[in-house]
Amino acid sequence: MMVKDRTFESEVLDAELPVLVEFWASWCPPCQQVKYVMEGLGKEYEGKMRVATMNVDRNPMTTRRYSVKGVPTFIVFHGGEVIHRDVGAKSERQMRQMLETTLNEILV
Repeated sequence: MMVKDRTFESEVLDAELPVLVEFWASWCPPCQQVKYVMEGLGKEYEGKMRVATMNVDRNPMTTRRYSVKGVPTFIVFHGGEVIHRDVGAKSERQMRQMLETTLNEILV
């Protein structure tokens, strides 16, 4: 799911499930590598967590609001709050580990 400045509040902050947002840019090679991992995780975690992407160049308001300085940046939101934040490309295993750890923290 791709989110934009105008849909961020309704699709991310107001979501019932936790939402992982990848802040990315088209000119970022590591972002392109993570693209397919994000698609797979979206399917794998369906019903537990939503997975979204946001283009930083096209959505400057949200990018500034969350002080995204480097891409890719991964932020997990739950209940309108930032639960976890990580910067830099990750392998599928590292992404899955991050999500499992974050979900476990939320459920405690």
